[in-house]
Amino acid sequence: MGIKFCSLSSGSSGNCQYIETDNSKILVDSGFSGKKTQELLKTIDVSPADLDAILVTHEHIDHIKGVGVLSRRFDLPIYANANTWVGMEGKIGDIKEKNTKIFTTDSFFDLKDLTIFPVSTFHDANEPVGYILFYKGVKISIVTDTGFISDNIVDKIKDSNLYFLESNHDEFMLKEGLYPWHLKRRILSAQGHLSNEDAGETLSNILKGNGEKVILAHLSKDNNVPELAMSTVRDILTKKGLDVEKDIDLGLSFRDRTTCVYEF
Repeated sequence: MGIKFCSLSSGSSGNCQYIETDNSKILVDSGFSGKKTQELLKTIDVSPADLDAILVTHEHIDHIKGVGVLSRRFDLPIYANANTWVGMEGKIGDIKEKNTKIFTTDSFFDLKDLTIFPVSTFHDANEPVGYILFYKGVKISIVTDTGFISDNIVDKIKDSNLYFLESNHDEFMLKEGLYPWHLKRRILSAQGHLSNEDAGETLSNILKGNGEKVILAHLSKDNNVPELAMSTVRDILTKKGLDVEKDIDLGLSFRDRTTCVYEF
């Protein structure tokens, strides 16, 4: 079969991504209630009872709201680094010891038939990570909730077949919008979120134009517009000589519904 990827939802109201291989079915984050996550899975014909694990990027509630409920309901292991476990304490309820899985950031680990690399990101959380997943020569990179793209992130995610990359806000919309200044400053900081321009520049430095799939993620409801995110990134890539129509599959994630199921 190969590997499948689907964003069930991406945004400040809740984040959840689904990955399936021949022998694995996992979630990256579960930022909605357990019930809502089950409903989202049902839309792509997946039973939560068939899941093998949940990977957690960081402890903010829009990424972990349903994690504990799903773990208890379906006896699911939860994978996170030690500092994220500390941050989740009191937020996700009691988790069985056997389902408490701790990894080391920036080190490979295996989960059934998947090889996974949790890469350090930059966000106002204890020890946030993105995830790079490898399966039978296919590489998928999930990087959201980071205010900065380091050389380490670029080095680790390059040559991916699919990039799920944050394109949170338009800087002008954010600066001129109604958010209080402290919140604007947080979002714009190196521990905040990537702008459309940041996403475009990052992609322009790593894409080769060989048919890579790109999904712009975690778009702000108040400080972005899907068409603007797409056009900003497209313009930057075009200026770098990439033919977005022919050489790259550029798409969007959504706050309120799933993407299509990408298959490799």
